[in-house]
Amino acid sequence: MCKLVVIDDNPTDHYIMQRLLHNNYNCQQATYTFDGRLVLDYLEENKDGGTMPDVIFLDLDMPQLTGWEFLDKLESFNADANKNVRVHIMSSSIRTADVFQSKKYACVNSFMTKPLSRDLVNQVCEQANPFNNQQLNTAS
Repeated sequence: MCKLVVIDDNPTDHYIMQRLLHNNYNCQQATYTFDGRLVLDYLEENKDGGTMPDVIFLDLDMPQLTGWEFLDKLESFNADANKNVRVHIMSSSIRTADVFQSKKYACVNSFMTKPLSRDLVNQVCEQANPFNNQQLNTAS
């Protein structure tokens, strides 16, 4: 099952994501935080065999550590730890410059505009579910 982290400074967006994930059989565990630094610290502490999230939903516009700063640090972490933590940006921004900038990061899988839909969140969780990927690999 998919383990995911939601990084967003808005409690309303946390609530919306909780509602979207309600009864999602592809999501085993969801963690919510307002500060991306906590996630970076967690990843660093667990890089040698600890549990990694399968997906990170990331807001860009946050006060303490912006989404862009988080992505810069995550790219460095992924390279150093030989990990591939996947990020799905969720933003209220409709600036095309943000979409283009997000494509510079290997860890970014998609750029989604808020509000997210249940179908979109389900699709992300299903694709990230290691069990589903294992079934696909063994079926080939």
